Amino acid sequence: MKIAVVGLGLIGGSMALVLKQKGFASKVLGVDNQEVHAQKALELGIVDEITDLASAIAGSDLVILSAPVSVCAALLPEILDQVKHQIVFDTGSTKMSLLNAVKGHVNRGRYIATHPMWGTEFSGPEAATLDSFDGRANVICDAADSDKDALETVEKVYTLLGMYNVYMNGKDHDVHVAYVSHISHITSFALANTVLEKEKEENAIFELASAGFESTVRLAKSSPAMWMPIFKQNKENVLDVLNEHITQLRKFKSCIEKENWAYLTELMENANKIKDVLDRK
Repeated sequence: MKIAVVGLGLIGGSMALVLKQKGFASKVLGVDNQEVHAQKALELGIVDEITDLASAIAGSDLVILSAPVSVCAALLPEILDQVKHQIVFDTGSTKMSLLNAVKGHVNRGRYIATHPMWGTEFSGPEAATLDSFDGRANVICDAADSDKDALETVEKVYTLLGMYNVYMNGKDHDVHVAYVSHISHITSFALANTVLEKEKEENAIFELASAGFESTVRLAKSSPAMWMPIFKQNKENVLDVLNEHITQLRKFKSCIEKENWAYLTELMENANKIKDVLDRK
């Protein structure tokens, strides 16, 4: 099958590598508005050819839209305008902006809204890897609005990537990812800014930062070009989770100010319950 990848970063590049290795992709056409990314993807063998969007759509059977969500929302209707037999799916971290952008489109059935729940703090084609998606969940949203053959093909793609599929509507998806993904990034960005603001001695950060700090702040290395559109597209849900997070921080602050060590212990013990949820995996 001939595949077009629009957006040659971590996710799109990794998908191209795995699908080529598995023999599913006979040819990969690449599209990226950053020339340096396009050439690097070609140099690394992620894609076989760099082309423009229209040529990529016409020359492929499957289009993977893996650009920032704001770009995806703008491009998706244009892509669907040009498809005939082609199947299109995106990999964006929010779904409602894309679903609303193509609601009622004559070729809506050729599109599948997906969100592979995997990523790292790195970006660009150099970050693409074969060791990526195994054992992770992929969310497929509003599956009933997609053509059966298109849905089955995309399900097969994610199975080949080593992922398992979870199904939900787009609105629920955007609420859930605000709580389990987006808040993690905001917290990491904020923690990094806190340390950079208060700890002016860079050597102290470098030498004293423990593994716990590094793991907590790791996501602060993520690309602002990717995450700003996500926060913008999912604004209401992100604000909701931020309000709750701030409430929780105030509880901890109040306990320490008032030396309420019993309640502080209770808060931490309650937080320990997350282990039971995560250990179900």
